[in-house]
Amino acid sequence: MKKFILIILISTFLWSCEDVIDIDLPTETPRLVIDASIDWYKGTSGNEQSIKISLSAPFYDSEVPPANNAIVTITDTNSNTFQFIEDGDTGIYQNNTFIPEINGAYTLTILYDGNTYTATETLKSVNEITHVEQNIEGGFTGEETEIKAFFTDPEDEENYYFFEFIPSLDVTPTLDTFKDEFVNGNEIFGFYVEEDLDPGESVIIRNHGVSERFYEFMFVLLQQSSDGGGGPFETQPATVRGNCINQTNPENFPFGYFRLSEVSEFTYTVIDE
Repeated sequence: MKKFILIILISTFLWSCEDVIDIDLPTETPRLVIDASIDWYKGTSGNEQSIKISLSAPFYDSEVPPANNAIVTITDTNSNTFQFIEDGDTGIYQNNTFIPEINGAYTLTILYDGNTYTATETLKSVNEITHVEQNIEGGFTGEETEIKAFFTDPEDEENYYFFEFIPSLDVTPTLDTFKDEFVNGNEIFGFYVEEDLDPGESVIIRNHGVSERFYEFMFVLLQQSSDGGGGPFETQPATVRGNCINQTNPENFPFGYFRLSEVSEFTYTVIDE
């Protein structure tokens, strides 16, 4: 009987504490968010490209507002100007005449809400993924699937890489960065491990050639995400500044990055060993 009374008392106490608590979160003027990733997939012309522009939103907002009616251009060193036109009111700006050139320098210009944003980057090359190896009894438990995507790093030059691993499972894609500081000129691999990647499941592997500055930007971003337990697009403990500058008002800097990459893509299906 004493135990029964104790349970009633605890239940009553917990029920009486169910009050709604309103938390006032700090707010600020929305900033421009620039997702300008120009990817030239091997074996394609690379002429079709898109840039997504949105606005930062309060923490609990479920929708990200698009930045509409911006003027978006990319200019190369050959005096070519590529105009990106918004698709409806999506905040996605498209161009189908882009000309990719390895080691070519490009300048992004965005005119939005009375502000001019610019960024300059170089299109970096990447070698082909030559083959993929698997181990379906890997990881600490011996029950995880390990994937290694091999390619050869060029000799006598610094190279930086950005990997995407996109499985056919309903899980968040894995992102990673790599530099050739200690493996210059050797055959190296990107590494991916996933417990539920069983035989018959597939993974899209993308290796991007990137600049040193983007490598450092993404390395810090992924490190913060790992420490905080979220993804790279979760709220970060500190602001990671990209290469985009507000020329009109530098204090009102944008989020995001302008990147140009040659990309090697490989789709691999896990087999039963």
